[in-house]
Amino acid sequence: MRVDDIDVLVEGQGREAIVFIHGWPDTHRLWDPQVEALKDRYRCVRFTLPGFALDRPTRAYALGEVVETIRRIVEAACPGERVTLLVHDWGCFFGYQFAAHHPELVKRVIGVDIGDAGSRRNLAAMTLKQKLGVVGYQVWLATAWAIGGSLGDRMARAMARWARAPAPPQEIGARMGWPYAVQWFKVRGGFGGLRAFDPQVPMLFFWGQRKPFLFHSQAWADKLAARPHNRVIGLPTGHWVMVQRRDEFNAAVRQWLAETDSLVD
Repeated sequence: MRVDDIDVLVEGQGREAIVFIHGWPDTHRLWDPQVEALKDRYRCVRFTLPGFALDRPTRAYALGEVVETIRRIVEAACPGERVTLLVHDWGCFFGYQFAAHHPELVKRVIGVDIGDAGSRRNLAAMTLKQKLGVVGYQVWLATAWAIGGSLGDRMARAMARWARAPAPPQEIGARMGWPYAVQWFKVRGGFGGLRAFDPQVPMLFFWGQRKPFLFHSQAWADKLAARPHNRVIGLPTGHWVMVQRRDEFNAAVRQWLAETDSLVD
């Protein structure tokens, strides 16, 4: 189906629906292995985030626009249902905000490598070098978006190589960096209207242990893990946990989903 000029893929015949949301510099194709592993038991709904498709015009989006696009996709693909979110990177940011704004539509969350990123506790645990590293790569990508064209694309692909992103270089473009431009250059007025994400539904959280900096605080992970039916799993990977430990990731997701299927309507 097509929602807000976005192609939405629905695969699988299960009663429960999982909505997949990717981050930078990926598309819906990031989730191919997970959809293959889950579609025998679940309906898998995925799409490429607004502004990330290379065949669409370059533009930035306000937070409310993205949240409403996700809402319309969920309601079109899963009418009358509450869904499970499986999210990574910027997909976590937008997915968590969607869950905070529309809790009536979300019954479980699986987050990958982004927790309370940027919180006081997260920043307090970082060294100055790590903080500069975060600012450096994000401002670089915001600048690539602002420059655009072939130079901007080369900048984005260079950063993707440094980050060891799994996406093919030809599928990466500067336009994918618009969330960084909104965050750092206040394009579209910045990310206003943020709501605290404190999940009251079951949540599974994965994080990569082999990265130059973490995108969550230990206190956040401990609080999450202390709640019934939640799990926190660290794996010896970089940022793309679901790619670098695909089989372990998929098996853990299937097991946790099976354990929590009966807990939610």
